[in-house]
Amino acid sequence: MKVEEDLHMNGGAGNNSYATNSKLQKKAILKIKPLLESAFEELCRDVSKKMVVADLGCSSGPNTLAVISEVIRIIRSTCQTSAQKPPEMQFFLNDLPGNDFNNIFRSLEQLEENLRDEKINVKYFVAGLPGSFYGRLFPHQSVHFFHSSYSLMWISQAPEGLESKRKDVPPNKGNIYISKTSPPKVVKLYQDQFQKDFLLFLALRFNELVSGGQMVLAFLGRKNKNILNGELSCLWSLVAEALNSMVEEGLVEEEKLDSFNLPFYAPSMEEVEAVITKQGLFEVVKIKMLESNWDPDDDSDTDSVLDNIKSGANFALCIRAVLEPMIVCHFGEFIIEDLFSRFASNVASHLLKEKTKLPILVLALKKKRI
Repeated sequence: MKVEEDLHMNGGAGNNSYATNSKLQKKAILKIKPLLESAFEELCRDVSKKMVVADLGCSSGPNTLAVISEVIRIIRSTCQTSAQKPPEMQFFLNDLPGNDFNNIFRSLEQLEENLRDEKINVKYFVAGLPGSFYGRLFPHQSVHFFHSSYSLMWISQAPEGLESKRKDVPPNKGNIYISKTSPPKVVKLYQDQFQKDFLLFLALRFNELVSGGQMVLAFLGRKNKNILNGELSCLWSLVAEALNSMVEEGLVEEEKLDSFNLPFYAPSMEEVEAVITKQGLFEVVKIKMLESNWDPDDDSDTDSVLDNIKSGANFALCIRAVLEPMIVCHFGEFIIEDLFSRFASNVASHLLKEKTKLPILVLALKKKRI
């Protein structure tokens, strides 16, 4: 899998698009609003004329512009309170080249109208920036604030060493991520890849941030101490279960499944803190774990599911919007409808036994003055 080419969400605005099926991600953005307010209150005290903000892994659809509009509202409110003129805002929207940037640009006019209706007079400019956030994106000390939501669990590549050699049994046979049957070698490969990538990410952003610059990051993690039974392992195992059933029926080649490994890792809070401490470049202003139900329409705090069939279908749409491009590139388009129908059924069955939730790690980081 070529991550920079194959990893992108479903474009457009149709029924299976990410724009239509990203309510889970929107909930996370709303929950981090207090951290955004705190960061920009501090930044506005130090910045008077121009502020550069970058959204890393912005994807496309309403959530991308929701981040921009939320930041602009915070800037307006903060500057009104302090009786200062708002700085001009430069927003950079970053994602891999396969992202549907055109969908974003087509939506900018609506953003402008919404802000005009609210009588918000903050000057802002928006630019797209294709490229991996595991590489340099900006000049030295040129960015004031980085935001990233639901992105950093995607690592730069599926770990090397998961492929089978000659006719050997693949080390993670039948799985697409860490699962209960994964050997220690597979777990170690994923852990090492995440640590390497997150260390690199922090070093790159440290270089690009101005003195005192800040970041707010939110991404999927792991609450369960047993790494083989993590919440995201459960999720991806249900996808693997659907693929395995298609292998058994001769609809998918076994070799295709055994060579498909997700470039993904859901770390624990302890793992994330350990990397930040080892790097030593950022002060942890805040770190916490949030949880979200799988079904984007389920806002309840209970451990029961009202309609497991409907919840299974809703969640399958969310995962399809994320996973479909990778599945099509690796297996072909012909399996999509069948695969996600089986996955929806698997989720529905799982929810009868357990209402698993998505753990979301939220970090507010400030660049150290070194």
